Amino acid sequence: MVEQKRYALFLATLDSEFVKKTYGGYHNVFVTTFGDEGEHWDSFRVVSGEFPDEKDLEKYDGFVISGSSHDAFENHDWILKLCDIVKKIDEMKKKILGICFGHQIIARVRGGTVGRARKGPELKLGDITIVKDAITPGSYFGDEIPDTMAIIKCHQDEVLVLPETAKVLAYSTNYEVEMFSIEDHLFCIQGHPEYNKEILFEIVDRVLAQGFVKQEFADAAKATMENREADRKLWETICKNFLKGRVPTN
Repeated sequence: MVEQKRYALFLATLDSEFVKKTYGGYHNVFVTTFGDEGEHWDSFRVVSGEFPDEKDLEKYDGFVISGSSHDAFENHDWILKLCDIVKKIDEMKKKILGICFGHQIIARVRGGTVGRARKGPELKLGDITIVKDAITPGSYFGDEIPDTMAIIKCHQDEVLVLPETAKVLAYSTNYEVEMFSIEDHLFCIQGHPEYNKEILFEIVDRVLAQGFVKQEFADAAKATMENREADRKLWETICKNFLKGRVPTN
């Protein structure tokens, strides 16, 4: 009998009413995107101080760190504890997929610098340029490495200085570090491979209602998805291949 693979999801965000009602919470959004049948996924609401016991880290095959409305450079207790746990997982050489806030946390833990995005926040569907030379053919990207990929962006911070051992895998017009990897076990993405149009539009409406953005900014954000979608299937494949240690056969 094949042993069941186990994954842990570190949720650095609370569920919005919309996500709860539509998907039953972010746990389901992530597991639908990155999970496969027969796997076991545990969620830890790290933003609320919920963490696995350190002795239990060993039993997981991989970890995912979600986005957050918090800044990865803050020193809240839960953020410092998360950094501590990430350091331990890194030392164990277990796989971690870092998304948005998670991408920045890994950069911070590894000695990089995170701060406010120099060219301002992003809330939209955007294209990132893949650094093909940095990706080994036949790795989790497969043999066909795309020139660009479309991804939903929702952030106001960025990785300003990369950790020394990191490789930039993608950049964009506004950001030098859209995606990076360290060794074979850390893979970090600034955008949101798990988001879809519905989730983006609901976030746009919410931040507009709260007065965080102006109407023009909200309209421009929605306009980016009028005639096109994110490359979700491709993101899903790449992230799953990374987490599961699969080398795709094209």
